[in-house]
Formats: sequence, C-alpha cells, structure tokens
Amino acid sequence: MSATGTGHVVVIGAGIAGLAAAHRLLQRGARVTVLEASERVGGKLLSGEIAGARVDLGAESMLARRPEAVALARETGLADRLRPPATATASLWTRGALRPMPKGHVMGVPGTAAALSGVLSDEGLARIERDADLPRTEVGDDVAVGEYVAARLGREVVDRLVEPLLGGVYAGDAYRISMRSAVPQLFQAAQTHDSLTQAVREIQAKAAANQQTGPVFMGIEGGVGSLPLAVAESVRERGGEIRLHSPVHGLRRAGEGWEVFVDDYTEEADAVVVAAPAHDAARLLSEPVPDAAAELRAVEYASMALITLAYRRFGITLPEGSGFLVPPVDGRTIKASTFASQKWGWIADENPDLLVLRTSVGRQGETEILQREDADLVEVSRRDLEAAIGLDATPVETRVTRWNDGLPQYPVGHHARVARIREHVGKLPGLAVCGAVYDGVGIPACIASAYAAVDQLQGDRRGVEELTTNPVQSLHGGAGE
Repeated sequence: MSATGTGHVVVIGAGIAGLAAAHRLLQRGARVTVLEASERVGGKLLSGEIAGARVDLGAESMLARRPEAVALARETGLADRLRPPATATASLWTRGALRPMPKGHVMGVPGTAAALSGVLSDEGLARIERDADLPRTEVGDDVAVGEYVAARLGREVVDRLVEPLLGGVYAGDAYRISMRSAVPQLFQAAQTHDSLTQAVREIQAKAAANQQTGPVFMGIEGGVGSLPLAVAESVRERGGEIRLHSPVHGLRRAGEGWEVFVDDYTEEADAVVVAAPAHDAARLLSEPVPDAAAELRAVEYASMALITLAYRRFGITLPEGSGFLVPPVDGRTIKASTFASQKWGWIADENPDLLVLRTSVGRQGETEILQREDADLVEVSRRDLEAAIGLDATPVETRVTRWNDGLPQYPVGHHARVARIREHVGKLPGLAVCGAVYDGVGIPACIASAYAAVDQLQGDRRGVEELTTNPVQSLHGGAGE
C-alpha cells in the first residue's frame, strides 16, 4: 500500500475496529472491501428492543475522556444523539447490603483507607493503613493487579472492590489480570513509588491538575449499537463495500499483494487488515505469519450473558443511581445490574410506563452458569434482584443475550505478547492487525487500535509502538473486534 493511501485494502471483520479501520482508510484515499462472516456488522455492539423499548444488548457506554469513540460518532452523524448518563452514582452489593460506590480510588485502589469506609471491615481498613510502612514492592516488567494490590493493601480491597470493577470490564480474575495492560497508569506510578496509596494520590492530583471536565462516559440515544451502523453507512457512502455472510478461510502473500480466500472466490488486495478475534486471526495468519498465529492461539477468552428485563413502572421504586456491582466473594450469581431506565434518560423519556434493568452473569472459568437455559438465567437474575433491591414484580418481557468468548483476557505479560505479534506481522508488507485483543477492550481502545493499523500500512509505526508500550486503558463499555 502506498504512502498516499491508494490501493485496494481488504478489512477482515466488521466489528467496531474493522469498521473504524475501513472508515479511516477511505479518508486516506484507499479502495476498501470489508468482509464479515456473520449476518450483521457491529461485533459486540448490538442494539435491540424489549417491550417496545430501544436498548443495548451489548456494550452500553463508551469512555468519553478519550477522543476516539466520541469523535467517530460525530464524524458519522451521531453528534446530536450523544448522551451522558443521567446519573453518575452507583453501588456495591456486598456484605448483605447495597453500599455507595466509594470515590477516591483508581480501579478500586484507594488513596486513603477512609475512601473505602463502609465497604471494608475495620480490619480491612486497618490493613490499608499499613501500606505506608511496608518496604517497596517491585513490579518488574509486569504484575497481576490483584497480587500486587493484595500484597500492599490486603486481599479485602481486591475482593470487595478491585475484583468487581475489573470483572465488569474483562469478566476475568483480578489475581491474573495484567496491571501493565489493564491499569497502565497505576503500573507506571507503582514503578516510582514505595507506597501504593501515595501513588494513587499522585494519579488523582495529576487528574485534578489537568482539570478534565465533562462526563466520563457517553452513550448514544437509541443505543451504542447505533455507532457501528452509522460507521458502516458512512463507509458505504464513501464508496467502501461491506459484504456480510463472507467468511474468510485463508490469506496468502501473492507478489506485491495478497490473496484473500473467501467461500467461493478469491479477493485480491494490496493490503489486508485483520480485525478478528484472536482465534480467528490465528487461523488466518497460520500460513503467512505462523509465529504470530501461535501467539494468538494462546489468548484466552471469557464468556458472559446479559439478561434484560422490562417491568411495568407502577408500584416499583428502585434505589438511586445507575445500578450496582457484585463482588464474587459474596457468592452471588449475577456480577452486576444496570438500572437502564435511570442510567439513560432517553430510555425513560421514550418509555415512561416501563422500567428496564439488566443483569450480567459469567466470569472467566465459570462454565456451569452459562450452560443453563435462558429461563434459568432469568430466574436467577430475578432472585438476586429481589435479594438486593426487593424487586419481586413479574417482568413483562425478558431477553437473554449470550456473548460466548466475548472478552479477551489480559494476563501478566500480555503487553509482551502483543509486541511479539506486531513484530511478526510487521515483517510482511501490507498486513496489519487490530481489535480488542491487543490494547484494550473498550470502544475507544478498539478504534485507536484500528487507526494505528492503518498508519502502519502506510509505513508509520508510531501508533502501534505507542499502544504496545502504553495500552489504552478501558475502564468500561467493552466492545469487540
């Protein structure tokens, strides 16, 4: 692919990363064909309906303090539909009660013990105070978030707050998740501070000095699932082609270009962007880049399910806020609940007689719960909701949306694996990779990954090198490839 962006580029995968790559390529003057194996675009961004109400059945919000997702929404005609959450408060359902979500922490790691008062026991709070007296804990090249935080502040901090917050993003295990990849600013601070709480206070001070204003998260009226649809429409308007039901079976370097093998034909391309989940990418790269394929095959995924429930509003009063998280240590089945009608004003405005809630189940390694029938998942969600908030009404409609192998896991050493993958891929001209498996599972992270892949095709590796060194933190709103 030439430095001016001309030539034919095939993008494999029409999730938000693949669509963002296609959109950027068209802006740079390339001819673009997007190949998607399924019947729709969007990956893990999916809007739908329940009892006539428009809702998200996948990720529902995007980090607004990073520019990529909000900017792409504006570029593709969604500026007037961007909406912040109607409430920024949330709760923890822990130790038998709903408790206000603490403030003054970085992904659950507090700057002071007082920040977690009401959530931790007296013993847990006292353990945090010991951090200032402990010798320095070296983090090396990477360390598990839970392992490091527990060593400094005690396991109760991890089990009651870090675990549910990280679980809401990755559906993983805090004692395995990479701090360098999942919470990079905390990792960087831990490298230069003896005290973890002191490191957190410095992060907070820098954030205050930067005077960041505006909402932390953003949604879209009608659902975040509207974003890939708008990007796809813009791609088509700019002359790009999107082919659904077009599974790709292999890639082969051919002269100065590439051959892309689809069901019953071969697509010739000057360059290829692989925007597919790790195992699919491994299959496609097994012949041209076997070393990268081997690394991708080692990536683990977690599965989850979202249970959406609609109730008649009459006679139901919900607690204030947007919902609650559930620490696994409390032994509940659901790991979170969102009060969608309270979190998103447009849902309440469009459906004044309805209350829409959703719960989520499934963490890495939890297979039994996800093997249950839809009706069983609805029933267990209703039981937990009754126990948490006293909701015993019968829903007028329910929907279960399963995301099998939906979230890539970022274990210790993930950044090094990504660096090796990109090094192997970068040896072949006209080939790049992007998506949730590399630099963050949130929507802005996926888009940033896509833009860096496009730059790489044009000979500019600064983007992929920066992402590999300093991953895009994904605090909320998982997306997909």
